[in-house]
Amino acid sequence: MTITQLETFLKIAETRSFTATAGLLGYAQSTVTMQVKQLEEELGCLLFERLGKTVALTQEGERLCGYAARMMQLEREIKLEVPAVQEPAGVLRLGVSESLCYHRLPEVLLKYKQKYPKVEIQLSFIMHDTFPALLKKGTLDLACSLNPPMEYPDLTMLYDRPETLGFYASPEHPLAKKQRITEKDLEQVPLLLTSHTCSFRHMLLEDLAGLSIVPHIALETSSKEILKQFAVNRLGVAFMPDMTAEDEVRKGLLKRLDWAGKDFPVRTRIYVHKDKHVSRAIRELADLIAENEA
Repeated sequence: MTITQLETFLKIAETRSFTATAGLLGYAQSTVTMQVKQLEEELGCLLFERLGKTVALTQEGERLCGYAARMMQLEREIKLEVPAVQEPAGVLRLGVSESLCYHRLPEVLLKYKQKYPKVEIQLSFIMHDTFPALLKKGTLDLACSLNPPMEYPDLTMLYDRPETLGFYASPEHPLAKKQRITEKDLEQVPLLLTSHTCSFRHMLLEDLAGLSIVPHIALETSSKEILKQFAVNRLGVAFMPDMTAEDEVRKGLLKRLDWAGKDFPVRTRIYVHKDKHVSRAIRELADLIAENEA
């Protein structure tokens, strides 16, 4: 089997389409079909079931996914490390919490690319409940998360910094006139919250439930930009990381409410899998993030 065959296999497993895979990888569809056939013949098993126009992984295909992802990760490590006598080169797959992408990370990545132009960074958004598995599978090389403090026995932490969450509203909102607010003040107030998979939302809702307060959720979205726009237009109170609202507060479009309720601790952390070789490319990126936050 070849790396090319495994890459094609993983892309089909992701897209569930031979045609889409051919387009994404720049192959003729017959080439994609041939690569999969060769892989199936070598392994002596069927990897995909063709059900009309749809494609589904067999049990054998499901088992191969983890191995193939790790093989692809090893190939990236080889290209990053073996030729890198002077400087790193190759592909680095970075998963990042969406909130970090709006402010701090773009500047860090720009500095990194200027320092190491031969490293290609492939960026994807992560969720707190899925990124450990992506690191284990080798789909990601490292992850930069913004979440409540959590323990991950299978991960190694390269960086740790405390962050803060806040409640934001238009300066014209009634709660903006109060000196301090608590959970009781949020009763019947339209809340603008992150999506149902977000740990920030879970922290707040658990707090309110413990005080027998039924929240009035007016909006839920993964987009912090949408949350801010709704809050600016006096459509509710947004609960989000402070870093995402710095510009709007500076411009006077939003006000951070003086919160006197429960504390909601969150941290920015960089993780790799515990068995992952921390290459120079990975270490340099983690160090650059730490330097930028200092």
